[in-house]
Amino acid sequence: MIRTTRKATRPLRLVAALAAATLVLAACNGEEDAPDDAPDEEAQEFLTLATGSTGGTYFPLGGAIAGVWNNHLDHVRVSTQSSGASVDNVQLIDAGEVDLGMAVNGIAADAIEGAGDFEEALDFAFVGNVYGEVMQVVAHADSGIESIADMEGQTVAIGPPGSGTEVVARAMLEAEGLDPDADIDARQESFGDAADGLRDAQIDAIFAILALPAGSIEDVGTTTDLNYVSIGDDLMQTLLDQDPTVSALEVEAGTYPGQDDVVVWPTNWATLYAPTDLDEDIVYDLVRVLYEENEEIAAAHAVGSQIQIDTALDGRAGIPMHAGAERYYDEVGAE
Repeated sequence: MIRTTRKATRPLRLVAALAAATLVLAACNGEEDAPDDAPDEEAQEFLTLATGSTGGTYFPLGGAIAGVWNNHLDHVRVSTQSSGASVDNVQLIDAGEVDLGMAVNGIAADAIEGAGDFEEALDFAFVGNVYGEVMQVVAHADSGIESIADMEGQTVAIGPPGSGTEVVARAMLEAEGLDPDADIDARQESFGDAADGLRDAQIDAIFAILALPAGSIEDVGTTTDLNYVSIGDDLMQTLLDQDPTVSALEVEAGTYPGQDDVVVWPTNWATLYAPTDLDEDIVYDLVRVLYEENEEIAAAHAVGSQIQIDTALDGRAGIPMHAGAERYYDEVGAE
């Protein structure tokens, strides 16, 4: 049975019901029937995908994914909404306010357990990995910041409120002995605004969990001298010990303008989640199109090239899998 209680879907279903009633009345009055190829709106499921802030990766990539779903599934219509990203998205799913959302897998694992920033366990299900997210730490060259410890007394963008970036940035600062609320001038801007502030030297450094390379950082690097802040061995080991979903990524020199050396940054998966009671057949179809039409997604957004069935289940960290997703993975032999 298709779920019909989510607030985000009610207005659209009401429109569909009124449209159906209008057709019935028209038929009774002898008016011409609707054409055979008219879409059956009453049979469609209207879903909302929570993405992230503008300037980040979730927002445009979510739009690309929703567009491909809408192109290939007649019975589903997916719209997107911006949000605070990871933390916000899993809370919205748990509250029944959205039907789908992307989140960093480490944040999602905390939410399922009621750990970290979550006072109680949330309820949602794993759908599939989308792309590898990288915590990128970038400073204006004039700031003199070459390590996390150098951020003391500086103006630092730690990520939008409710984002995975904020959670991980705070953890990294605290691991280096800095209080994010006292030892730095913490700003919580959208990723786009943070990058603009970095360009204008109004912000000394930014944390940003984004796909690699991030367009907003590339744009700043073409006109501004930047320091790409590598994570030291001790801090990286602390992060690995704290979260088994994290791994160390060596970012090749030249990935960004002016990046002359290899930089080491932590990485996680950006993963798609859904309510546990979202219709099984619908989730099956969403997963099928997500991985089988990944080239079409990649044509709309370059990060779509990372949507691969071979990595669909990496780093799940014990999060329950949605039954519809599990059915598809069993069929294709994904592990």
